[in-house]
Amino acid sequence: MSVEVAYSWVGDRDRPPLVMSSALGTSRAMWDAQHPLGDRYSLLLYDHRGLGESPAPPGPYAVAELGADVIALLDGLGLDTVAFCGVSVGGMVGLWLASYHPSRISALVAIAALSRLQPADRYLERAAAVRADGIAPIASGVVARWFTPRFAQEHPATLRRFTDALVDMNAEGYASCCEAVASCDLRADIRRINARTLIIAGAEDPFVPASSAVMFGASFHDASVAVVDGAAHLVNVEQPDIVNRLVLEHLSEADGEVA
Repeated sequence: MSVEVAYSWVGDRDRPPLVMSSALGTSRAMWDAQHPLGDRYSLLLYDHRGLGESPAPPGPYAVAELGADVIALLDGLGLDTVAFCGVSVGGMVGLWLASYHPSRISALVAIAALSRLQPADRYLERAAAVRADGIAPIASGVVARWFTPRFAQEHPATLRRFTDALVDMNAEGYASCCEAVASCDLRADIRRINARTLIIAGAEDPFVPASSAVMFGASFHDASVAVVDGAAHLVNVEQPDIVNRLVLEHLSEADGEVA
């Protein structure tokens, strides 16, 4: 059963819709630096079930359930077809949507995401630790791997903000989202994707190595890959200008426009 997720809009509602799907352990606030995209698109930002301001039903969750929440959201808003941009588990949701609901996704941007993230035990162990002891003991270590050491040193306030936000997450919801990542395997499904796809990877991402992203992009019939230097997992936070440019160029090309 789908969940009514929390959402917000950025930009004129008359513009083409672009759904923004956040990373594991974050809320739609992670897209603050992408708000300028609202000058061209109507940004629909939402929180996954279990994260941010969305309800946290008992888990475990599956990426298919997270995707079904998006379909319910689009149906409720009367949106037939949208462009979709997601990071981490948000990117995996986008891959699922483009595989199972291809008519709903006109163009896809998957950032720091693959059809399967390994080792799965990493996420299952994290889920178990959070259920046993809460999020606080693991928060700093997780957030530290979202950014490059240089960014962490130069932007300590950003790390504190993301760490505090992670600690404030619902523990069961976060653990259940970890299990969604662990169980996700879309390798046999992505062949159905017909949306023009852009894969963006951080050159220093410890979770999604750039080499894996390049190999992943080669498995599509219509995909391009961009590896962004000076970025780890949250590429859109660490290198927002580059990501914003890549997204605009990709969506313009998918729409047959000149960027």
